[in-house]
Amino acid sequence: MKILIAEDDAVTRRLLEASLSRWGYEVVAAADGAQAWDFLQAPDPPQLIILDWCMPHMEGVQVCRQARQRQSLRSAYIILLTSRGAKMDIVRGLEAGADDYITKPFHPDELRARVQVGCRVLRLQQALTERVRQIEDALTSVKTLQGLLPICSYCKKIRDDQNYWHRVENYIAGHSEIRFSHGVCPDCREKIKADLNAA
Repeated sequence: MKILIAEDDAVTRRLLEASLSRWGYEVVAAADGAQAWDFLQAPDPPQLIILDWCMPHMEGVQVCRQARQRQSLRSAYIILLTSRGAKMDIVRGLEAGADDYITKPFHPDELRARVQVGCRVLRLQQALTERVRQIEDALTSVKTLQGLLPICSYCKKIRDDQNYWHRVENYIAGHSEIRFSHGVCPDCREKIKADLNAA
């Protein structure tokens, strides 16, 4: 998992970078908000972001707001890191688009736990996105049964795109998850009885 940290204080930035690297994360470090924003505009930006609130050039909440306006960052997990602990500050940070909030000085175990939550949320989002893609593919496959199908007016076989003729149930089973069970309808039953009686 690639994580972006944006922190203007060099000591805190190095501490964050060392901790996250030790826990097995790939870390990209920015010294201010503008540099962080540059990283986030690159192709395949980090999806877990730790932002200091007060930074030169661009504050963390500004980066948050702008990130939420980009398609590639709408599902990113953003943690604000700041010395501001008032309730209104927390509300303001969350309203700007942050998913979580850690006050300084932070405890390494708390940081690790919150980063793990962020990773778990991102994995769930990715799994959900993949599931939606699979459902869309399945719907596209089902749509292949829609439209005009050439069918023989005598034997009721269906012609495919390669000009081969198939029994209706074989054709439908090959283009969907449908499976057939066979029976005799009332009209056919009466016809069969009539044919047998006439014989």
